[in-house]
This record gives sequence, structure tokens and C-alpha cells, in this order.
Amino acid sequence: MQEQEFYYTVEKPATAEYKDRGSKFIAYAYPINTIEEFKQRLEEVKKEHPKATHHCFAYRIGTDKNTFRVSDDGEPSGTAGKPILGQIDSKELTNVLIVVVRYFGGTLLGVPGLINAYKSAASMVLQVMPTTQRFIEVPYIVHFDYSQINDIMMVVKQLNCTVIEQEMGLFCHLKIGISKARLQEALYRLNDIRNVEVKKSESR
Repeated sequence: MQEQEFYYTVEKPATAEYKDRGSKFIAYAYPINTIEEFKQRLEEVKKEHPKATHHCFAYRIGTDKNTFRVSDDGEPSGTAGKPILGQIDSKELTNVLIVVVRYFGGTLLGVPGLINAYKSAASMVLQVMPTTQRFIEVPYIVHFDYSQINDIMMVVKQLNCTVIEQEMGLFCHLKIGISKARLQEALYRLNDIRNVEVKKSESR
């Protein structure tokens, strides 16, 4: 299996509404990168809808897509969080959170009705928000002499590397994210510049 070089995510928040037999389902989708961000967003939605019957959600984080969580928030097990996550996964997205707020309308929808409602609300919000393709980057640290800054920055710019942090002085320290797709080319070109030290960073 070829290692993935990019992933799909969303760029900005969006909202959509779905109604069924008097119940109202309002879906909020957000780009998130950390569990802290998720907690913050969920809190915002709960503050905005304190009287809602349920605040169900699902999220998936990370380029390996291994970090995820679902919550039915009091709805019958498997009727809310899983269908929401199913919509995130059907679009192959990551670093995304969807919260669906429900206002009960007096009529019980039953398990199939609930699954359909949460799935539909999540699907609708994903339709209104643009998805974007991002390259998976590997962090590297580059040490060099200030006199070589132009050569280094030219490579960084031409290969669309992300500058994560930089310390410029007589000796410079640059932490960059290099896209997996161009890793070999970038390392070849950086190592080709004299007296430059390039090493992989352990943390992002």
C-alpha cells in the first residue's frame, strides 16, 4: 500500500438544518487540529443552544486518522455519533468536527428515523462547506550560516515548504514542514548547499 501524501479537510465552519416531524436538527461543522479545539467548539455550541435536547457529535483528527470520537448524548446508542462520523468518513475527511444539536418536536422518530436525521444533517453541512486537499508534511530542522539564507529560502519557497519556526542570527535555525511528495527533492537540494545541517524533527 502506498503511503498517503495528502489528506482532505475543511477550511472554515459551516452550518445546516434538517427537520423531521417537528424535530429540528442543526449541524455545525468545524475544522479542528486538536482535542482542545474540539472541547472549545462543543462548549460554544452548547452555550448557543442551552435548551436543546441533545448535542451529538463526531470528530476525526490527524493525518493517520486514528484519533476519533463519537457521542450520542442521550440518544439511543448508535443513532447519532456513528451516522455523523460515517458522513465524515464517506468524504474521507480528517481534522473535522460535526456537532448536531436536536430540538425535540414531540414525535418519537424511532431508531431508523434518528439515524437518518443525524446522517442527513451531517451530510447537508458537509455539502455547504468547501473541502480542501492538504499535503502531509514531514518536519525537518535546518541549521545554516546566515550567509546562506538566500539559497535556503529559495528552496523552501520553490518547494512550498511550511516555515514552522525560525531563529535568525549569525547561525540560523529553521524548522520547516516538507511535503511527503517532494521530500527527496527537498533533501537533495538542501544537502547540496555547503555546510548545511538537515535533520528530521521528532515533533511537529
